[in-house]
Amino acid sequence: MVGELTVTLEKLRWTGIYGEQYLLPEYRDSGLMNMHKTSRLEWVPVGVVGAIVPWNYPFHNVFNPLIASLFSGNAIVIKVSEYASWSTKYYGRVIGACLKAVGAPPDLVQFTTGFAETGSALTAEVDKVIFVGSVSVGKRVMEAAAKHLTPVILELGGKDPFVVCDDCDPKGLAQLVVRGAFQNMGQNCAGPERFIVYDKVYDSFCEEVSSLVKTLRQAPPLSSEYVDCGACVHPPSLEGYRRFVDDAVQKGARLLAGGGRNKDFPEGQFFEPTVLADVTEDMLIAKEETFGPILSIFRVKGNSDDEAVRLANACSFALSSCAHSADEGRAARISARLEAGMSSVNDVEGTTYLSQSLPFGGFKDSGFGRFAGPEGLRGLCNERSIVQNRVSFIKASIPRAIAYPASGKGVAFCTSLNEVLYGSDVFMRLKGVV
Repeated sequence: MVGELTVTLEKLRWTGIYGEQYLLPEYRDSGLMNMHKTSRLEWVPVGVVGAIVPWNYPFHNVFNPLIASLFSGNAIVIKVSEYASWSTKYYGRVIGACLKAVGAPPDLVQFTTGFAETGSALTAEVDKVIFVGSVSVGKRVMEAAAKHLTPVILELGGKDPFVVCDDCDPKGLAQLVVRGAFQNMGQNCAGPERFIVYDKVYDSFCEEVSSLVKTLRQAPPLSSEYVDCGACVHPPSLEGYRRFVDDAVQKGARLLAGGGRNKDFPEGQFFEPTVLADVTEDMLIAKEETFGPILSIFRVKGNSDDEAVRLANACSFALSSCAHSADEGRAARISARLEAGMSSVNDVEGTTYLSQSLPFGGFKDSGFGRFAGPEGLRGLCNERSIVQNRVSFIKASIPRAIAYPASGKGVAFCTSLNEVLYGSDVFMRLKGVV
């Protein structure tokens, strides 16, 4: 509900109240040479946006680019995952009814589905591409877009660190940790995967977190009144989860909870909420995005802030991060050193996205470009710089000294002009006048 509906509703609220002011012309300093003119920057819709979105949040992944694209004056074509085609048919009917109700063109929003080649074909027919997905597919989308010089926004996931300092209370933190790791069964772009825990509280943290994880009730959502976690969406991913666990255990990690398919549902896509302790940098799960229900715990030897930061940044991704300490200032200082496009201080990753005034995105292997906030709206526009006379009776003209044919006075004129306008002191400026 939070990841799908709450965030979407907040996006609608923020965009409706504040969005317009960030798309209005922005007047800027004209400079000394243009003091008789106005200078402004306008945001012009790109035209047609193509959004290629994944399956993990099928409602929000449709409405997030749709809201921003329509509000900034664009049409949009949304290519959904083949794993989310069924729900998209319903959303398409609802959106079509909304467009009809306000008298908008019915083809202002269009949907398509299919495999990788569909996304590649889309890049040739639109004016800007938004892609949300894996690094490997993102590179292929960017390569296809490059053939047509189509600009792209890439949101390619993360391997977010969650730093737990030596002054933290593991018992008090456990609920936040487990919610962050297993929200939507860990199938989140921004969500904690690497828990970097100081030596002093390491054993207590492992005990509190694994004990809570073992109480989680996993089942089909409609099978009973209370279910804590359900199935995974993407069938091939389950074998990947198993590969991560086997590799980690083989290299010395301890399996504290879960570790495989749920035996109560052998035919389903139910992978148990899993906790791995003593994870080290040489393990696959330390390097590759998990995008699933596996919580990995790293030990910070010596309770060193520097070592915690080093471990957190020893990753090719840089999407989101968080740091936790009883000292808010210490948590903020550590957060400021973490390589990430977004950071939460004493809260779980992803909370930044609840503030739709802030841009969402990362760098390194997490991609580039932003959606949400003013940057998200403006990112779907072309920038147009305009210079115009302040008063209509002042016309543009060329001074006689530099008019054609050349008179030989041009160099002296330009030198004097520069001295008058940009001289370092009053004497240099007076020299330019005379």
